[in-house]
Amino acid sequence: MRNFINLSSSFTKEPAVIRRPPAVICYLCGREYGTHSISIHEPQCLKKWHIENDQLPKHLRRPEPKKPEIRSIGTKGYYDLDAINESAWNSAQSQLVPCDICGRTFLPDRLIVHQRSCKLKIPK
Repeated sequence: MRNFINLSSSFTKEPAVIRRPPAVICYLCGREYGTHSISIHEPQCLKKWHIENDQLPKHLRRPEPKKPEIRSIGTKGYYDLDAINESAWNSAQSQLVPCDICGRTFLPDRLIVHQRSCKLKIPK
């Protein structure tokens, strides 16, 4: 027995939209996490940040980043996720350090590695 599909009806339907669950950006590393896992990630990320920062040369050490302030909208306790993510992303990007030679920005531990091979490009 053969199975038949009505092709005319499948073309008229709207394609199914797959919605991602809401994600929150970590203010330390700039990565996206789920709304429940961000509370697990942030303390671990901060601990890792302190370990890495303490291992840097003194001139590259940074002050501890401050968590962006979260304000609720209205009286129901809703939050503007886009505003939270934008301020967290800006916080993560502000921790990048520019290379003295080429001006590109890096995390401090990666800047040391980059500067070993960075050469001033002379325009032709």
